[in-house]
Amino acid sequence: MKDAPEPAPSPSRLFLSVFPSIMLPMFLAVVDQTIVATALPAIAASLGSVERVSWVVVAYLLSATVAAPVYGQLRDVWGGKRMMFVALGIFLLASLACALSTSVEMLAFARVLQGLGGGGLMTLSQALIGEAVPPRERARYQGYLAGVAISSSTFGPVVGGLLTQQFGWRSIFLVNLPLALAAVLLTLRLEQRPGRAQPWTFDALGLVLFVAFIAPTLLALEQARQMSAATLSGFLTLAAIGMAALVLLVVRERRAPFPLLPIELLRQPTIWRSDALAACHGATLVSLITFIPIYLRVVRGTSAAETGLLLLPLMFGVGGGSMATGRIVSRTGRTAIYPSLGLIVVVAGLVALGLLAGDLGPRQLALLLFATGLFMGTVMGVVQVTVQNAAGVASLGSAAASVQLARSIGAAAGTALVGTVLFATLSLSDPDTARLFATLVQRGTEALDAVPAERRAAALAEIASAFRSAFFTMAAFSAIGLALAWSIPTRQLS
Repeated sequence: MKDAPEPAPSPSRLFLSVFPSIMLPMFLAVVDQTIVATALPAIAASLGSVERVSWVVVAYLLSATVAAPVYGQLRDVWGGKRMMFVALGIFLLASLACALSTSVEMLAFARVLQGLGGGGLMTLSQALIGEAVPPRERARYQGYLAGVAISSSTFGPVVGGLLTQQFGWRSIFLVNLPLALAAVLLTLRLEQRPGRAQPWTFDALGLVLFVAFIAPTLLALEQARQMSAATLSGFLTLAAIGMAALVLLVVRERRAPFPLLPIELLRQPTIWRSDALAACHGATLVSLITFIPIYLRVVRGTSAAETGLLLLPLMFGVGGGSMATGRIVSRTGRTAIYPSLGLIVVVAGLVALGLLAGDLGPRQLALLLFATGLFMGTVMGVVQVTVQNAAGVASLGSAAASVQLARSIGAAAGTALVGTVLFATLSLSDPDTARLFATLVQRGTEALDAVPAERRAAALAEIASAFRSAFFTMAAFSAIGLALAWSIPTRQLS
């Protein structure tokens, strides 16, 4: 007589056994993208090299982006739990190296290592959901994880500022040590699943070409935010290197027996359109998070505290929308219909922001940001679960990595393009106003005190008009995403 199969765990038991183990690694990785922002002045004062301190941010972004497809492939070969231990170990040791750094160059190198761990934490957290829960339940967990990611990105600068003020900038890295150790203990609770059984070789040439594409491309996009005659030649050189490497990468990956980038997966309409939607969503959301504080401080003259409070509705909206959408998808099994409808509201909200932002009071602006964020939340978890469902269990790591990579590239390209539109609009209308705006961004609104009153009003009006173009550009990103959402063939989970 055969033994009866074990009953499936209840939803609450499954949640408690799985979610903490994937939530903490995601929290650590996302927080460390933003926690250094408020500590940069203290780091520059302590280590010197003010002109190179931005490397501390860029180094993490670059290496985390490069790490995503590597961990995706290694997860498919060796299993997600095993690779999570590797990523946590790298992240922990790199955090210690960051705290012990004695120069900006040493800190930037340690941040490269930390990004190699952090990129793995983000990718593997997504893939481990696919390993541990059935397709319908993945949507619920992806929604929760998206909420964690959004709250972490908001939490980072606040905690970074507090820790730096109370304990010094090294504390923002030391705090990772006990949290990473706790994440290791939680990961022990996850089930070890076997990886790919057949022989396999790592695509080293693909990795080299991928780095040769990503590094100059992201650096070019970083320069494009404040394009000028002085930076144009450097931008064009970096862009040319990146595009040449991309062509070689595509040729290599089409011939490689075990490609780093899963070309066969990316040929599926459901997957490439979902990844493109993730890129558009990343471009919109990160651009909005980046430029709304600048708009509030420069144009509306809000204090740092007021700016933070006005950002909270946007973050709560995105997090709440992600979690609510995940629960609805889990119940109904329907997927692409939610971003297909939600992005209509997002486009309308961003257009309204461009047209009406100057006429709205703080409460109305907060409500508009909340509504826009709420419907932005219909995208994040749905895209991940759609791609994982289309890829199948054997390729969950590569599928999760493709979404993470698309979102990262979209965010970098989107913020660069919005910044370029903003500065180009100002430069075409009045170069003096463009220079004043750059000064205001760097030094704060105190720089307005040196501007005559009549000139001040005209300059702020021109800056407000330029932000209108920036908000319309964000709306265009979402409009492209809307078209992609309606074109995704798979609209129901199996």
